[in-house]
Amino acid sequence: MKNNGKKFGIDDYEIDIIVTGFPGKSVCHGMFGFSTIAMIRHGDRIALVDVGSFGQRPLLLEQFAERGMTPSDITDVLLTHSHWDHLVNWPMFPEAKIIIGREELEWSLKEPWGTTMVPEFYVKELEQWPNLRTVGEGDEVFPGITTYLAPGHTPGCLVFVLDGGDRDIIFSGDACKNRAELISRDADMTYDPAITRASIATIWKLWEAKPGSIVVPGHDLPMILEDGKPRYLGEREAAIQAWYGEGLDETTIISLT
Repeated sequence: MKNNGKKFGIDDYEIDIIVTGFPGKSVCHGMFGFSTIAMIRHGDRIALVDVGSFGQRPLLLEQFAERGMTPSDITDVLLTHSHWDHLVNWPMFPEAKIIIGREELEWSLKEPWGTTMVPEFYVKELEQWPNLRTVGEGDEVFPGITTYLAPGHTPGCLVFVLDGGDRDIIFSGDACKNRAELISRDADMTYDPAITRASIATIWKLWEAKPGSIVVPGHDLPMILEDGKPRYLGEREAAIQAWYGEGLDETTIISLT
């Protein structure tokens, strides 16, 4: 999946969607795991909201290099939840402060090994990490960014809200993964649909509080509200390159847009 370079400013923050999430599933080969990774610059601090999966490591390094950065420049990692496609790359940032919900980490450590989307060894190691900070509802995790508990996808999912004054940026993670979930106010992959609907209602309330606020979901493009309906910022880029011929120089590009 290609990065489409979404950048926007708000107050004295710069938001850079370095990997844009994809709202879809593989039919035959398990999970895509194409999750959003957002960078926030504020003063001398640089945060990432979620850090993606193994398959995104080369892309992350490429994107950092294009910006004249290395992983050591990241000062803060804000994890919305503990699933592998959002959390597993946290060891790329050994100098950063790692933030995860207290309830989320406690739950993930109790999940049975080898049967769920929780990366067992990575959450076990994270629990002992010296730069770890576990947080709860209403905590400030980065200058101007506050947490909201939004269970449903997992019991301890967090939504991060950046207070930009006249408008906010709402990082919904997988509490509301894409535009279809926002519009239907229902969700795929939830342990309790009623709890999920309540969390999506909270996201809508936060979104509607200030005109021009932006939602950055866990698996889709950023969106604003226009006449009460979500409108994408930018265009999606997603494709698969496949070898269907008889040589490595013969490839087929399959668009996912």
